[in-house]
Amino acid sequence: MSELTIEAELIFEPLGPSHDRAAFSCGVPKLDTYLKTQASQDVKKNLGAVFVLTPDHKQIDGYYSLSHYSVRLDTIPEEVAAKLTKHPDIPATLIGRLARSLHLKGTRTGEMLLMDALKRILSTSRQVASWAVIVDAKDDNAIKFYQKYGFMTIPTAPNRLFIPIETVAKMF
Repeated sequence: MSELTIEAELIFEPLGPSHDRAAFSCGVPKLDTYLKTQASQDVKKNLGAVFVLTPDHKQIDGYYSLSHYSVRLDTIPEEVAAKLTKHPDIPATLIGRLARSLHLKGTRTGEMLLMDALKRILSTSRQVASWAVIVDAKDDNAIKFYQKYGFMTIPTAPNRLFIPIETVAKMF
């Protein structure tokens, strides 16, 4: 996909060799380490797509990763599952990681990252089926963040949340 302009000075683009991964810090060691040591390998091996928010094609102000996923029908709330198929697995898209730079705390950059990810997932779900978006929240603050945008918890995994693509479509 082509890069998406969010504001005049900030763009989303696929992670590439010109991006300064070493300088990125969100304050969560696992998220920092992933970007610095694993993200480019996941991209090369087609295990994940990583998109960065950058003002200059070098500095990374935030990032998120996407991959295909499947969710077991028996793990989602029964009232939601009852409206779906009887297949045991449902196609979904995983936002594996989402992080914004510490220097942007309080600027709604996390929301910008999430909205770009959701728009991208919605667009691709029209070509490759995806019933929902799945996230694994790292803590209670992250759970609250995702719930604010309509994500619901999966009862069998309290830190795992989902939002149906039809709900995402209504957001845009």
